[in-house]
Amino acid sequence: MNDQHIIDLYWQRDHSAVRETQRQYGAQLLRLAMGILADRGESEETVNDTYLRAWETMPPHRPTVLGAFLSKITRGLAIDRYRRRRADKRPPSQYALSLDELGECIPGGETPDDALDVRELARTISLWLSTLSPAVRDAFVCRYFYADSLETIAARQGVTLSAVKSRLSRARQGLRDHLEKEGYSV
Repeated sequence: MNDQHIIDLYWQRDHSAVRETQRQYGAQLLRLAMGILADRGESEETVNDTYLRAWETMPPHRPTVLGAFLSKITRGLAIDRYRRRRADKRPPSQYALSLDELGECIPGGETPDDALDVRELARTISLWLSTLSPAVRDAFVCRYFYADSLETIAARQGVTLSAVKSRLSRARQGLRDHLEKEGYSV
């Protein structure tokens, strides 16, 4: 079943929409949540919460790309859950590791003025991402949006772990340089 048909089911308030969403996107959403939470039970709960959120937001919202819409919901819910349990000192997830890596090149955003700059920062990063080669951009997005492990990215791209580490290191340095050139203090 294609995405448009699934979206139509949501708009018709047909409960089979959730079943079709789970069939088509369940594994992808679970993998995304696992990368952030590193806990299968919490990840499954997050994915179920994603289905509920999709049900609640369609209508009135009609996403153009269902997979991206669902991924954004899952990522947000997983990050919220991660933040709530962070004080528990559980083993670090791929999300925690990727945040540590990005911490050296992304401004902090601690003040209200910094919060106002978030959209501009996002636009700047998006423009910078468009300058990368497809392989480096894919590795960067997989690592820092989907919280994929370095091993997963290497297997997906058919390269060594060392090559992925090198690509990401150069990309982070490139992002840092670009942000400094754009006037951000890193």
